[in-house]
Amino acid sequence: MDLGTIFERAVIRNPGAPAVVDGGIRRTYGEWYDDIRHIAGGLGTRGIGPGDHVVLVLSNRFEMATLYWACQMLCATFTPFNWRAGADEIAHVLEDAEARAVVFEDRSRGAVLAASAKAGIAADALYDLDDGHAFETLLSSSPVNGPIGVDGGAACLMLYTSGTTGRPKGVPRSHAAEHAASSHCVAQLGYGYRSAALGVMPLFHTMGIRALSMAMLMNGKFVCMPSFDAEAALTLIERERIEALFLVPTMFHDMLRHDRLDDFDLSSVHDIGYAGMSMTSALTSRCAEVLKPRNFVNYYGSSEIYTFAFRDHVTDKPGCAGRAGMGQELRIVTADADGNAGPIDLVAPGEIGEIIAPMAGMEAFTGYWKRPDADAKAIRGGWYFTGDLGQLDDDGELFIVGRVDDMIISGGENIHPEEVEDVLDASPLVGQAAVIGRPDDRLGAKVVAFVEPASAETSARALDEACLASGLARFKRPREYVFVERIPRSASGKLLRRFLREGNYVALSGYDLTL
Repeated sequence: MDLGTIFERAVIRNPGAPAVVDGGIRRTYGEWYDDIRHIAGGLGTRGIGPGDHVVLVLSNRFEMATLYWACQMLCATFTPFNWRAGADEIAHVLEDAEARAVVFEDRSRGAVLAASAKAGIAADALYDLDDGHAFETLLSSSPVNGPIGVDGGAACLMLYTSGTTGRPKGVPRSHAAEHAASSHCVAQLGYGYRSAALGVMPLFHTMGIRALSMAMLMNGKFVCMPSFDAEAALTLIERERIEALFLVPTMFHDMLRHDRLDDFDLSSVHDIGYAGMSMTSALTSRCAEVLKPRNFVNYYGSSEIYTFAFRDHVTDKPGCAGRAGMGQELRIVTADADGNAGPIDLVAPGEIGEIIAPMAGMEAFTGYWKRPDADAKAIRGGWYFTGDLGQLDDDGELFIVGRVDDMIISGGENIHPEEVEDVLDASPLVGQAAVIGRPDDRLGAKVVAFVEPASAETSARALDEACLASGLARFKRPREYVFVERIPRSASGKLLRRFLREGNYVALSGYDLTL
């Protein structure tokens, strides 16, 4: 079964259901399918067919979502990339993916044109959606009759990893894996038929694609939001009666701390889930108090293997990632950054180790695109090594405690940044916090906390006292504080610790750093 056929059957099931909203653009499933078939017809007459990579450097908008389904009609490979990326990164993706078409917009035009020239992309393969002609020309083309159909093992999507270490890697995803991932996610997040979802997670990110595909499976409404803004998100939730929010914690944080939060009616929200990073205990409590969700889920997965684990009702055990997802199995093995550990090197119950999952799974990819070196590092003995550190509690449930590469070894003790960040984020003196290790002659590495101050009273000494009062072990306390204008994060909200290590931040003056 291919995704194009699955979409067509969703249209047949309920052609009159609202399908997509983008500002003044509104389409039912029947209306949208008509647009999609025309766009697919236009791409097809320009030589786009099965297996061809269509690279899109776009924000979340009607055209982006429409092109996703048009690619599925043609069995082409939808290959989105971050619209904030620079020309060099985009050129790498265009060359690596062997792009047959490149779609862009105003905000990405300069970088894409420079990248296309560098990558040798022909002018007739470029589609500028904001020039007033490209999309309209495709839309006026003769429509395809329907999906051409393809084996479920064929690639339908290729995501690129965020590239926190080196060049972004292509992650091809098959029709079968994407269908399984979306179906399982619907069940595990508890979505209902015709739910309205906020489409703000970028469509170049696995969570964004999942929100789009889950909406289709349930004849739901996908409400496009090109980039996140807390007040705009609150406005859309109220206006469109959004029921499902699948976001990174940063977005929940910003919305629930908005000055005018009480002015918005959020009563339509029933199902909330987060992924991509940990959520602090304080934010977990705040989400439960304000949104009062029916389902509140911590979802743990990746682009490579969509679901590792999930836990509903996280208020019962904040921070817990729960148990293995549908059709999934997890192991915790010896953490070894050099890649010497194997899938049988299990740690003792309760100990911290690296989380791994089998490649023989319904949601798994089959390997990185043209990167045997990356395969050799991440895939060993038929198992995918996530690079995440975790441990099982007494109930056999999983807690993520950090990344193998982020662990701080200070004075011979292992310190996990998330544990320290959780304590700092609970303080009313802190907006957001991030922790890294810095070289130290005596300790080997010292804990350094970067903090967005939430008060004029914020100081290093006050935060040190908060850490002591929390019960955090003394050796885990930050030995240095840096107050910053903004904690660096990716477009999907992930914390970019490497930016902090490289000094890529704006420090604030006027705060007492004395410990």
